[in-house]
Amino acid sequence: MGLSTTEQLERPAAPASVGIHSFRHFKWLPPLLALALSACGDKPPQQPAAAPPSVTVAQPAKRTVTDWDEFTGRFEAIQEVQVRARVGGFVTSVEFRDGAIVRAGDLLYVIDSRPFEAVAEQADGQLSDARAKAELARRELDRALTLNQTQAVSDSVVDQRRQTLQAARAAEMQAEGALKAAKLNIEFTHVMAPITGRVSRHLVTPGNLVQGSEGGATLLTSIVSLDPIYIYFDVDEATYQRNSRLWFEGKRPSSRDTPNPVQVMLTGETKPSHEGKMDFLDNRLDVSTGTLRSRAVIPNKDLSILPGQFGRVRIIGSAPYEALLLPDTAVATDQSRKIVFIVKEDNTVEAKPVTLGPLDEGLRVIREGLKPDDRVIIDGLQRARVGAKVSPQTGEIKPAGAKT
Repeated sequence: MGLSTTEQLERPAAPASVGIHSFRHFKWLPPLLALALSACGDKPPQQPAAAPPSVTVAQPAKRTVTDWDEFTGRFEAIQEVQVRARVGGFVTSVEFRDGAIVRAGDLLYVIDSRPFEAVAEQADGQLSDARAKAELARRELDRALTLNQTQAVSDSVVDQRRQTLQAARAAEMQAEGALKAAKLNIEFTHVMAPITGRVSRHLVTPGNLVQGSEGGATLLTSIVSLDPIYIYFDVDEATYQRNSRLWFEGKRPSSRDTPNPVQVMLTGETKPSHEGKMDFLDNRLDVSTGTLRSRAVIPNKDLSILPGQFGRVRIIGSAPYEALLLPDTAVATDQSRKIVFIVKEDNTVEAKPVTLGPLDEGLRVIREGLKPDDRVIIDGLQRARVGAKVSPQTGEIKPAGAKT
């Protein structure tokens, strides 16, 4: 039987089944909320403080050094010869290899000598004829002198025969000279090396006609000496004045009268590979460049240096003095200044401006701004900051190339 309208309104509504199933899926929420609330009550862990960066420090090297002035120079041969034909004729052979080392007296060219041999034979015959005539004139003079003692021959005859003898002897001397010239021409057909050195290529091949010295001598080849070898360089006026003052003060010998040592670096080298001595200073400065032409002699035993090469010349530029030295890697640049970083007693970093000098055995001379007991950072510059603390490790400064 159905309910009345009033009963339907008074009856409580049954709970929906959908809500019961939904709460079953949220059973995991209470533990998660409890875990989150507990985590909100914990403080974050403290980060450990960073350790000071490690750097290598060392005191500046101290030793006696000498400054060197450096200039660009060019090598030139001490002896250079252009080999030319001394007699004309046809070249019959070339007796050297292009670019080889030749010794003084080595045969280089052969020129056809037959025309000169014929001239020599003719001169020899003329000399024999002149000698015969001179001998006849001498005998006739002797006879005239004997007869003149008995007045069989007049004095005028004696004078004539004496003059005939003198003329015969002069003709004999002329014939002797002609024969010597002919023999010299035969000798000149064999062109010899006048000096020891490296020969260039041959400029004339066999079968060509060459001219002798009397008609514009033909150039055959050239030879340059190699050991020793000159290097010429130009010294600027300021360096010349400074070295002159050192000489007047007795601190540096003059290269005019003392073979001061020089060091030479070839192209591509980073340190001197050859040593030599000063040999010449010019007697005036070049008015157009304000430089003084100078020259040094360099041994070249291995013949590795050729005339015409460039080289860097180092000459003594000061008296010996005590200096502090650092590797170039320990020097930093701050705009236009050069600085080094030192570690103070409290292990903090300080920057010091310095004045640099030349390199000596791979180390840089520090002229000003550094003390002997300063602890200079030589490794780890990129980790150092001015005013920050570092952890210094003691190192050692050694010349470039020294064994570790």
